[in-house]
Amino acid sequence: MNAGAAQQVSRFLEHLRLERRLSTHTIKSYRRDLECLSDFCSDESIADWPDLRDHQIRRFAAISHAKGLGGRSIQRRLSGARSFFNYLIRENLLQNNPAVDIRAPKSRKRLPETLDVDQIAHLMEVPGSDPVDLCDKAMLELLYSSGLRLAELVSLNIGQINTADGTVRVTGKGNKTRIVPVGRYARKAIDAWLTVRSTIADPLEPAVFTGPKGTRISPRSVQARVKQRAKAAGLPQRVYPHLFRHSFATHLLESSRDLRGVQELLGHADISTTQVYTHLDFQHLAQIYDKAHPRAVTKKRRKTDDEG
Repeated sequence: MNAGAAQQVSRFLEHLRLERRLSTHTIKSYRRDLECLSDFCSDESIADWPDLRDHQIRRFAAISHAKGLGGRSIQRRLSGARSFFNYLIRENLLQNNPAVDIRAPKSRKRLPETLDVDQIAHLMEVPGSDPVDLCDKAMLELLYSSGLRLAELVSLNIGQINTADGTVRVTGKGNKTRIVPVGRYARKAIDAWLTVRSTIADPLEPAVFTGPKGTRISPRSVQARVKQRAKAAGLPQRVYPHLFRHSFATHLLESSRDLRGVQELLGHADISTTQVYTHLDFQHLAQIYDKAHPRAVTKKRRKTDDEG
């Protein structure tokens, strides 16, 4: 492209820095993406920005995709181009935005990260018996046992967990309530925590899980504790609360192949709005859970508990 076109890119980047006050990192991304677009224009013998047409922008996106660039990265390139062209229109250097209706190819959905069963079992081996250790173990077990979201875990109040019948009543997204089974490992860990909870929690605090100050534990504290426990267990990957939910769903699906049941247990919004799932009652879900969850109570043990 000609020198004037390059100068317009430089002025646009200055506009981003001075007027929009974007970060250095973001401006570098804009610079790289516009350099790629400029190189494409040179290859296509396009001398100036007003000479660029929408079908050429579409070709630019297609070539980027053919070179292995992912859909999200291409979308970022197109978004940067649209912003640049809007700037040129504002400066009366361009009449139309050739990138306005161009969309990137859809990105392939990434599979969620998970921990395998052995990693989960190793992570659950929380040493120590002081209240913090017992609280951490109970939280870890419950996150995996019942596939709770982080917000659902920290919002739990006394009375929502019934370790006698192995259930937890959860209020999820959209203020929707669901009942989820709690496996025997989690039940044992929760009972151990509840026996010492009063030594930490304020007398009037309703939260199941509390921090050192005696009040409801914060999401950030849970994230920090999960990270700390994973590091202590020697796990190489980044471990975060939602990873337990991914692992819960993956392990159940691998064992049960009952997608609808697992979705119901997770409390996904589409279940509540899709009639095909409404016939799934809790007894059916509990049977799926007992047969499939790696840390659930066995059928034999459940029968013994019921008889007792």
